[in-house]
Amino acid sequence: MSLARSLVLTIVLSALAAGAGAFGAAKYVTARMHPAPPLHQLIHDKLDLTAEQKQRISGLEQTYAVRRKALEAEMRAANADLARAIQQSHAYSPDVQRAIDRFHYAMGELQKESILHVLAMRQVLTPTQAAVFDDTVSRALTEDPS
Repeated sequence: MSLARSLVLTIVLSALAAGAGAFGAAKYVTARMHPAPPLHQLIHDKLDLTAEQKQRISGLEQTYAVRRKALEAEMRAANADLARAIQQSHAYSPDVQRAIDRFHYAMGELQKESILHVLAMRQVLTPTQAAVFDDTVSRALTEDPS
């Protein structure tokens, strides 16, 4: 195999590996950012919410879902930009950095929105419910997923 063919093959494989790595990382991060099932289950199944609390939390969840979907779409768009930038330059170019920064910004905004959503739901709860909720949130944030 000639040196030129070897070089081209190496570049193509590197770009594919980088794209796959970025895609995999985005999927992992996105999966980790969704509210933990124990919190959702706690809110809806174990806190004995009143009809008014259920209605208020439902409204909070609908608002959060819209914002979450928009930020997840932004993360996917940033990943598409990253793939294009890697494929074009095959180097850590300014376009690659911009795409990474765009993704990180959207990911940070999603994390903020998630925390604000959790805190908004807490405001709907009674002090007794809030104590159980707080314990569940604390465990969800500190447990080792592995």
